[in-house]
Amino acid sequence: MKMREAVAVNTRDAGLTDGNGSKIDSETLLEQVGRIAKQHFDRARGSHDWEHTLRVFRLCRRIGSKEGADMDVLLVAAYLHDIGRSFQDTSNGAVCHAQKGVEITIPIVSALPLKEKQKENIVHCVRSHRFRGNDAPQTIEAKVLFDADKLDAIGAVGVARAFLFAGEVGARLHSPKINVEEAAPYSKDDTGYREYRVKLSKIRDRILTQTGRELADERHDVMEQFFTRFIKEYEGER
Repeated sequence: MKMREAVAVNTRDAGLTDGNGSKIDSETLLEQVGRIAKQHFDRARGSHDWEHTLRVFRLCRRIGSKEGADMDVLLVAAYLHDIGRSFQDTSNGAVCHAQKGVEITIPIVSALPLKEKQKENIVHCVRSHRFRGNDAPQTIEAKVLFDADKLDAIGAVGVARAFLFAGEVGARLHSPKINVEEAAPYSKDDTGYREYRVKLSKIRDRILTQTGRELADERHDVMEQFFTRFIKEYEGER
């Protein structure tokens, strides 16, 4: 299916309304968007693959329902949020995947039978979801997506992804003689521990929703305990 091809929807059931007030089926819409989005992950690395998107999607559904989000906007954005990730990975960070994602998202969203404000919100969600990005989430949907994406980066899954990413860029297990703050990203010193120190350990304090913070507390503790133990075992203290 082409990116610019209109998304087919079932208009018989109650659900979203487009700009003309026509009813559409939300589940069918999501199925079609998911099919389009998945095509952009054929060359994705394991740390940011389609499975990551599905985990974020599930967290969005869990958090968004409690935070009063427009679930149609949120779940479409969840499917699309990392659609530009492969461009960042193949460029070793030179391309911002959020910005690239917006470029890819706009023609997809323009074909959806949604209100213009909903489309604009989806694009905003994709643009503002990145931890190191310059665009702060403004809507509740963007805040929930930001939280869900970050929650998948901490806890037990976050630890596993940190080391998976390190392996993908050819990093060592640990670089104890290197100041992690000065280690170059996408290098042999871009270790799982470096990712924890420079990013993952700070995520809990960046979470934006109440539901997200409740989930982040436990995940942060699990991650912190792991890396404390990791260093002790690496140094032969345990």
